[in-house]
Amino acid sequence: MRTAEPRFSPSAEKTIYFFISEALTNVYKHAQTDQVWVSLRLVDKIIIAEVRDDGVGGAAPTGRGLTGMHDRIAAFGGHLDIASHPGQGTRLTASLPAEAS
Repeated sequence: MRTAEPRFSPSAEKTIYFFISEALTNVYKHAQTDQVWVSLRLVDKIIIAEVRDDGVGGAAPTGRGLTGMHDRIAAFGGHLDIASHPGQGTRLTASLPAEAS
């Protein structure tokens, strides 16, 4: 039996939606890969969204796009973790309060 998935506040859902959309756009533009993984989970009332690829890596955390992404997540009370080493792909992990509605 499948139970109904919880819904989150509209602002939490919008923040996660735009994070994933922007991260996928970055993969398409910069990663030079054809593989990407997206995961979304709820842990202790924290939404954890992750987008990772096995592309060229080397994303600059201080670049305009990632800085803007970080600022939007921080404005919601969340945190963005960026792991991107040259030749090892990129992993972006956003964690923010679920604020279930």
